[in-house]
Amino acid sequence: MIDLGLSKLAIIGVVALIVIGPEKLPKVARMAGTLYGRAQRYLNDVKSEVSREIELEELRNLQKTVEESAASFKSDVEQSVASGISEVESAWRGDTPSVPPPSATVTDLERKARDFRRKKLVRTSAVPAWYKNRAGVKGHVLSGAARVRRYRPGVKSNTSFF
Repeated sequence: MIDLGLSKLAIIGVVALIVIGPEKLPKVARMAGTLYGRAQRYLNDVKSEVSREIELEELRNLQKTVEESAASFKSDVEQSVASGISEVESAWRGDTPSVPPPSATVTDLERKARDFRRKKLVRTSAVPAWYKNRAGVKGHVLSGAARVRRYRPGVKSNTSFF
């Protein structure tokens, strides 16, 4: 805005007093004040309208992106549901052979159980496995029943139950 100091306002007032005259000066000052107030209100209204339009445009863009993401999500869900329904219907009609359940042999179960126990010991052990291997410490712990079975005379297999 215009930089008006006290000295500049005093000079403008003296010139206005000389040009307009003392009897018309209050009316002119009132009119100038009301015009200045109207101009300020008009500028504030324009600024607020512009900011509202900008915010509205941002909201429209946000709404558009949300609608696009919702539509893509909906299409993905519909596609997965449709494929599931078609698989179920084809299995019901017998078009495709059903997948046989995996057959687990006793040796597979024993190997999985051994691996599970070994991994559990490694997870719960306070001494690292690499240190135990280097120092020659046993890698796993046998229970009392397993020790009796393993070292019982006359038993030929050293395999565990699992």
